[in-house]
Amino acid sequence: MEVMLSEEMIREDLIQTFRRLFGINVLASTPIKRGWLNLKWKVTTDSGQFLLKQYNKRRLNHPEALLFAFTQQVRLHNQGLACPKLLALDESILFETSSGESFMVMEFCQGELISPGKTNVHQIYDLGRATGKMHRLLNDGTLPTNKSPQFTPTSREERLAHWNSFWDQSKQADKTQFLADIEIQRKATEDMNIEILEFLQLGWAHRDLWVDNLLFNDDRLSAILDFDRLRYDYPQLDVARAVISCALDDDLDVSLAAAFMEGYSEERTVEKGYLTNSLALLWYMESTWWINANMDQHSVPPARFAKEMRWLAENQKNMASLLGNM
Repeated sequence: MEVMLSEEMIREDLIQTFRRLFGINVLASTPIKRGWLNLKWKVTTDSGQFLLKQYNKRRLNHPEALLFAFTQQVRLHNQGLACPKLLALDESILFETSSGESFMVMEFCQGELISPGKTNVHQIYDLGRATGKMHRLLNDGTLPTNKSPQFTPTSREERLAHWNSFWDQSKQADKTQFLADIEIQRKATEDMNIEILEFLQLGWAHRDLWVDNLLFNDDRLSAILDFDRLRYDYPQLDVARAVISCALDDDLDVSLAAAFMEGYSEERTVEKGYLTNSLALLWYMESTWWINANMDQHSVPPARFAKEMRWLAENQKNMASLLGNM
């Protein structure tokens, strides 16, 4: 029977292993309460500040994919992208303690988190430029492209069947507060130009580019964090996720969206309607994740994502006129 360690026991286990492997003396540690299941600590040592990240066994389903993501983070950092430097030992990046806890070590990046929808024009421009650089480097021919994307869009008929089923379940469970949300999603699915999904460009992407994974120093991006979900998919998902996370408050600030695209287009060529199509793709992928039967129990991040999906569905038909050529 597997023994579950307490958070304090895991912290001590990681620190002892870190000290043994790297010969670095830890002076203090502070927990970082962000993310799902995985534990993190900022550690102050006699050689500077680092971040220890433990990987919960429930999230370590595909270690090969995680190790691949680490190698790409190392490559991106070495080529000047604003992201944390990972510590390696004998070419290993993912370490294991004597009690079987997996963890990694990275430099601790200074910077501030920005609340959703609250970036300024300079911050989001710099984020756009860095995102474009990240996509350019990831898709420079170094990595294989003969792969299937992580996200395969379902047909309109399948998606409508999903919303109709959710509608019936909500009525039967007397959760009538969900019906308006479901109807908005269903109407947007009927109105969407599904054909645009056939012409999106495949490529390697970060796939988790939202405000909790971004640090800023004043008007500049200081770091893109958490490359764990990096996979072959649609880079446009990164564009849409960053814009909706950083530029949507009560409504989408079009000037912020334009600043992101200005920075992004300095690094990558974009066609007319790039952002419009990106947002449609993001909504089509994520809407069923966040508009669901657990909405009445959402914690803060899922509640924010559900808000984004509502806005995208409500504005599906007028997105092109709202964003112009973007």
